[in-house]
Amino acid sequence: MTSRERVLATLNHEEADRVPIHDSLWVAAIERWHKEGLPVGVNPAEHFDYEIVCFGADTSPRLPVEVVEETEEYIVHTTPYGGLRRDHKDYSTTPGILDYPCKSREDWEAIKGRLVPDRDRVDWKGEWLSGTAEDERGEESVLETGRSEWRIGLPGNERARKQGKFTCYAAAVGYDKIQSYVASERLLIAIATEPDWVRDMYETDANLVIQMYEVMKQGGFKFDGAWLFCDLGYRNGLLFSPRHFEEQLRPTFQRLFDHFRGEGMPVILHSCGCVRDLIPYFIEDGLTCLQPLEVKAGMDLIELKRDFGDELAFMGGIDVRAMADPDPSVVEEEIKTKVSFAKRGGGYIYHSDHSVPNDVRFEKYCQVLELVRKYGAY
Repeated sequence: MTSRERVLATLNHEEADRVPIHDSLWVAAIERWHKEGLPVGVNPAEHFDYEIVCFGADTSPRLPVEVVEETEEYIVHTTPYGGLRRDHKDYSTTPGILDYPCKSREDWEAIKGRLVPDRDRVDWKGEWLSGTAEDERGEESVLETGRSEWRIGLPGNERARKQGKFTCYAAAVGYDKIQSYVASERLLIAIATEPDWVRDMYETDANLVIQMYEVMKQGGFKFDGAWLFCDLGYRNGLLFSPRHFEEQLRPTFQRLFDHFRGEGMPVILHSCGCVRDLIPYFIEDGLTCLQPLEVKAGMDLIELKRDFGDELAFMGGIDVRAMADPDPSVVEEEIKTKVSFAKRGGGYIYHSDHSVPNDVRFEKYCQVLELVRKYGAY
């Protein structure tokens, strides 16, 4: 089977030849693995034969990006959203957020007019850097050799199609996207006190996400599915109440899901943290697959498969802490137990429970993929 056939069958709750394999890697992990045997100059996604390739547009306001300060360890830079960040050069930590562009609705109204569709928001020639680590500066940097996808664009889409990969239109949306404009604490207050403003931000962004999908499709990109990104949980629960989700964000999700499902595309949602309480909404609104199922946040793959597996596919849920354990039997038990159960009846794609950090050895990660192929076979 091709990757496209395998993923489509799995998302349709059919048993393929084996579970599909995809993952996300820290740049710091890739740089470590280059010293442990991963070939330099080779796309890690191709080396590990990942089966999903994502393509997206620049849906930011495209404000000027500048490096403000650079040391041996850190880079302080502005973002295309108008923020200011402090990043570790190997991107092994969460970025330090130093400033945000929208401190009030008036600030949002001033920036909102920039969010219009434009062909220049798309990488038509395969010139932009693309990878698993955030690098909003969009320039060649210390991270260049750590890219997992590198320059792809329209040529990369055409190549992925020829290789039989499952291609996705990818976009950050909703609450998680709006955090690029409004500080988390300020946004949570706005959710409670300024719901009309919050809904306007969600809808304005969704409009651009949908419009840019149409631009890319008309320009020659071909997509099998949509992969949307919106973190809604933390370790112990949701970032805001189900009521606020239902009143403010759910209509935007419904519109996004409906649009892509109307295009014949299954929809994958990346949502970190403990989001179990939202799963009934996701199912009712037509979500196809939920990812990444963070173990530390209580997202237990076996429980989720048992409770919701007839109506929702899952991707992820394999604890990266087991991958880092020096005892090889620990990760084998993790994969044997979870993959063997979750693969029943289709509806499961392998992925780490978020992304693979740099405390996992290259040899151990290769073992992980071997075990997934072993226990994920039908």
